[in-house]
Amino acid sequence: MYRSPALLWITEWGIWGSSENWHLYYKLRQSYGDLRLLHEAPGHLFLGHESEDLASFLQLAMLNGWGGYVLTQADYVNAFFSHDEYIDFFAVLDEKLAGIRKEFGTTEHQMTS
Repeated sequence: MYRSPALLWITEWGIWGSSENWHLYYKLRQSYGDLRLLHEAPGHLFLGHESEDLASFLQLAMLNGWGGYVLTQADYVNAFFSHDEYIDFFAVLDEKLAGIRKEFGTTEHQMTS
């Protein structure tokens, strides 16, 4: 996040109902004082110092079989995560994906830019 805000925007849910833990999701959301339902507020804005919170919500979304986006304010590198268990990273400038490629050990042709 590079100390900048990021938006976790959940766009897909209800696809794999047997793997969804709504109770855990709503308890996590309530711990932040947010009592809204997912369809009422599918976006979660995390400030730069809340990267661990973003990681927790993202992990839970992925475990629930949901899909959506992680969008950074700086538009450094963004991500789409799918209920079909894959992640696409994208950036305006291809060289910003170099660190992601190195981290995952992939080549330029194996990633979407």
